[in-house]
Amino acid sequence: MGSPLRRLVLDDWHDAEASRVEAEAARLADSLPLTFGIATRQPPDRLRPLLEAVTLTLAAPRVSARTRELVPVHDPLVAFDELARLVACRPRTSLALGQLLRQTPQLDTLQGLAAEAAAYSMLLGGTEFASWLADRGTPRAAPEEGPLVRVRRGNDLLFVQLDRPQRRNALSFRMREELFEALELAFVDGTIDQVELDGVGPVFCSGGDLSEFGKAADLVAAYLVRLDRAPWRLIDRLRDRVTVRVRGAAVGAGVEMAAFAGRLVSSPGAFFQLPEVAMGLVPGAGGTVSVPRRIGRWRAAWMMLSGARVGAGTALEWGLVDEIDHDHER
Repeated sequence: MGSPLRRLVLDDWHDAEASRVEAEAARLADSLPLTFGIATRQPPDRLRPLLEAVTLTLAAPRVSARTRELVPVHDPLVAFDELARLVACRPRTSLALGQLLRQTPQLDTLQGLAAEAAAYSMLLGGTEFASWLADRGTPRAAPEEGPLVRVRRGNDLLFVQLDRPQRRNALSFRMREELFEALELAFVDGTIDQVELDGVGPVFCSGGDLSEFGKAADLVAAYLVRLDRAPWRLIDRLRDRVTVRVRGAAVGAGVEMAAFAGRLVSSPGAFFQLPEVAMGLVPGAGGTVSVPRRIGRWRAAWMMLSGARVGAGTALEWGLVDEIDHDHER
């Protein structure tokens, strides 16, 4: 395998002929390596084929980053070096993610989830995930007593709460099953007009329960279960009736499933983060489907490859959330 990453300085293409721009865009779209664009000056509209073809473009502060293809950063060259370092740590995972994100925005939900689940299950058997497991050591499993998802009915409104605050509402296998059953109720009961999903405690959801990572003995079975018992698929099917309220943080599976909702409300101090690539995995709770739908595949790729936290203000500007509720912080 050659280099997993290439750099394209868009400033050098401002005066290029249209035929050359189209040819380079076609080549990039058909290549395996990730390509990060660098823009220190405003790219003219004629370079849109290149912006759309690359994995993402890092844009300097002087560049108006109103389009989804551009990721605003303080210094594109410094940001590129940091991303290059992260990709070098997990090159196979990064390449798998890059190809996956070129597929999922073109697919319907089930097809997209199937592509994601296949990549996720494949990486569970990979060396980069094994390396992360070895470095992590043996995590301490927490007891799970009582219901992990609470359901309350109020006329035509169904309130669903993740209730595992001592683990920051980490999504364990059991919690996922309880959440699926709660959402299934709304799916089969036509008298439920609205569903509100939030979390007990200071954090909405800290992602998958790390103590359960690496426990899958049958990767094919894990793939099928991930499709058949996916709460996030039900959120998507109910999306016009679902509001998710995020307080504190939505990490990994937390932001992935929340992004499927028709309305996503954030507290002012909340942040959103997708850390799976550093673990040798791609998002596995529908994030390669839901997040690109909201912010585009380019900014989704940046979130996933960098693992950076995105604050509520940026999330609102990008469309990852629909509203910031200042009363929700309290």
